[in-house]
Amino acid sequence: MTPRPMTRSARSGPTGLPAWLVQRASALYLLLFVVFLLGFFVVHPLHSYAEWKSWVARPAITLALAVFFAALLSHMWVGLRDVLLDYARPAGLQKTLLWLVALGLCACAVSVAWLLAIQHA
Repeated sequence: MTPRPMTRSARSGPTGLPAWLVQRASALYLLLFVVFLLGFFVVHPLHSYAEWKSWVARPAITLALAVFFAALLSHMWVGLRDVLLDYARPAGLQKTLLWLVALGLCACAVSVAWLLAIQHA
């Protein structure tokens, strides 16, 4: 009798190499953006709410922030999904937790999109 290979019980998004690439690409963008922010704020500190609001309202900054949060949320999804698929048992609990994580991350995405959109209103 040959042992069965270990398989994940729920497929939810990219696995294997595509998930690894999402994780690494998002981590790289997050790192580069944080380094940019640190450098920018050292050189050009923002001291008032009006300065912050006008800075965030710039289209390039808004786009960079949107990509930052998309990268952050996708990085979180791949990481949390892998942990839940590897360690959450039984399958019903695993599926419930995956849905809750997905719902929470979608709520975060809607919140960020709304906050970035009101900067241009």
